Amino acid sequence: VQLQASGGGLVQAGGSLRLSCAASASRFNVLAMAWYRQVPGRERESVASISAGGRKNYAVSVKERFAISRDNANNTVHLQMNDLKPEDTAVYLCYARWGSVTWWGQGTQVTVSS
Repeated sequence: VQLQASGGGLVQAGGSLRLSCAASASRFNVLAMAWYRQVPGRERESVASISAGGRKNYAVSVKERFAISRDNANNTVHLQMNDLKPEDTAVYLCYARWGSVTWWGQGTQVTVSS
Protein backbone atom coordinates (compact mmCIF):
# COMPACT_ATOMS: atom_id res chain seq x y z
CA VAL A 1 0.00 0.00 0.00
CA GLN A 2 1.29 3.44 -0.91
CA LEU A 3 0.02 6.48 0.95
CA GLN A 4 0.17 10.00 -0.47
CA ALA A 5 -0.59 12.82 1.96
CA SER A 6 -1.48 16.32 0.86
CA GLY A 7 -3.12 19.50 2.06
CA GLY A 8 -0.54 20.88 4.47
CA GLY A 9 0.58 24.47 4.46
CA LEU A 10 1.01 27.67 6.42
CA VAL A 11 -1.99 29.04 8.25
CA GLN A 12 -2.62 31.60 10.96
CA ALA A 13 -3.79 30.55 14.39
CA GLY A 14 -7.54 30.00 14.37
CA GLY A 15 -7.51 28.94 10.74
CA SER A 16 -8.37 25.63 9.12
CA LEU A 17 -6.74 23.07 6.89
CA ARG A 18 -7.95 19.81 5.38
CA LEU A 19 -5.44 17.03 4.93
CA SER A 20 -6.01 14.17 2.55
CA CYS A 21 -4.34 10.80 2.25
CA ALA A 22 -4.82 8.80 -0.92
CA ALA A 23 -4.12 5.09 -0.65
CA SER A 24 -3.24 2.71 -3.44
CA ALA A 25 -5.01 -0.31 -2.05
CA SER A 26 -7.31 -2.77 -3.72
CA ARG A 27 -9.22 -3.24 -0.49
CA PHE A 28 -9.03 0.15 1.18
CA ASN A 29 -12.24 -0.51 3.06
CA VAL A 30 -10.57 -3.13 5.28
CA LEU A 31 -7.74 -0.84 6.38
CA ALA A 32 -7.63 1.00 9.66
CA MET A 33 -6.37 4.51 8.93
CA ALA A 34 -4.82 7.16 11.10
CA TRP A 35 -3.00 10.45 11.19
CA TYR A 36 0.12 10.98 13.28
CA ARG A 37 2.26 14.05 13.68
CA GLN A 38 5.97 14.48 14.25
CA VAL A 39 7.87 17.40 15.68
CA PRO A 40 11.70 17.23 15.62
CA GLY A 41 13.03 16.05 18.97
CA ARG A 42 9.67 14.72 20.11
CA GLU A 43 7.96 11.36 19.88
CA ARG A 44 5.57 10.73 17.06
CA GLU A 45 2.05 11.43 18.30
CA SER A 46 -1.21 9.80 17.28
CA VAL A 47 -3.70 12.50 16.27
CA ALA A 48 -6.76 10.66 15.01
CA SER A 49 -7.75 7.24 13.79
CA ILE A 50 -10.67 5.62 12.04
CA SER A 51 -11.30 1.90 11.90
CA ALA A 52 -12.53 -0.06 8.92
CA GLY A 53 -15.95 0.08 10.52
CA GLY A 54 -15.82 3.85 10.99
CA ARG A 55 -15.04 4.07 14.68
CA LYS A 56 -13.05 7.23 15.42
CA ASN A 57 -10.57 8.16 18.12
CA TYR A 58 -8.81 11.43 18.78
CA ALA A 59 -5.96 12.72 20.86
CA VAL A 60 -7.23 14.81 23.75
CA SER A 61 -5.36 17.84 22.41
CA VAL A 62 -7.32 17.86 19.13
CA LYS A 63 -10.72 16.60 20.17
CA GLU A 64 -13.53 19.04 19.26
CA ARG A 65 -11.20 20.73 16.72
CA PHE A 66 -10.19 17.96 14.32
CA ALA A 67 -12.38 15.48 12.45
CA ILE A 68 -11.23 12.36 10.63
CA SER A 69 -13.29 10.81 7.87
CA ARG A 70 -12.87 8.20 5.18
CA ASP A 71 -14.12 7.94 1.62
CA ASN A 72 -13.95 4.28 0.70
CA ALA A 73 -15.15 4.93 -2.83
CA ASN A 74 -12.06 7.06 -3.49
CA ASN A 75 -9.55 5.28 -1.19
CA THR A 76 -9.02 8.46 0.77
CA VAL A 77 -8.94 9.53 4.38
CA HIS A 78 -9.29 13.16 5.39
CA LEU A 79 -8.39 15.17 8.45
CA GLN A 80 -10.34 18.40 8.85
CA MET A 81 -8.43 20.65 11.22
CA ASN A 82 -10.18 23.69 12.64
CA ASP A 83 -9.15 26.34 15.16
CA LEU A 84 -5.51 25.52 14.56
CA LYS A 85 -2.99 26.47 17.21
CA PRO A 86 0.79 27.03 16.95
CA GLU A 87 1.31 23.82 18.91
CA ASP A 88 -0.33 21.92 16.03
CA THR A 89 2.72 22.72 13.91
CA ALA A 90 4.24 19.41 12.78
CA VAL A 91 4.70 17.03 9.90
CA TYR A 92 1.48 15.08 9.61
CA LEU A 93 1.84 11.49 8.50
CA CYS A 94 -0.75 9.13 7.15
CA TYR A 95 -0.81 5.57 8.50
CA ALA A 96 -2.60 2.42 7.44
CA ARG A 97 -2.93 -0.94 9.15
CA TRP A 98 -4.30 -4.31 8.23
CA GLY A 99 -3.87 -6.81 11.02
CA SER A 100 -0.23 -6.56 12.08
CA VAL A 101 0.94 -5.04 8.80
CA THR A 102 1.41 -1.27 8.75
CA TRP A 103 2.28 1.36 6.17
CA TRP A 104 3.36 5.00 6.46
CA GLY A 105 3.02 7.88 4.04
CA GLN A 106 5.67 10.55 3.52
CA GLY A 107 3.98 13.31 5.51
CA THR A 108 2.81 16.84 4.86
CA GLN A 109 4.01 19.92 6.75
CA VAL A 110 1.51 21.98 8.73
CA THR A 111 2.75 25.28 10.13
CA VAL A 112 0.53 27.46 12.30
CA SER A 113 1.69 31.00 12.94
CA SER A 114 0.65 32.96 16.01
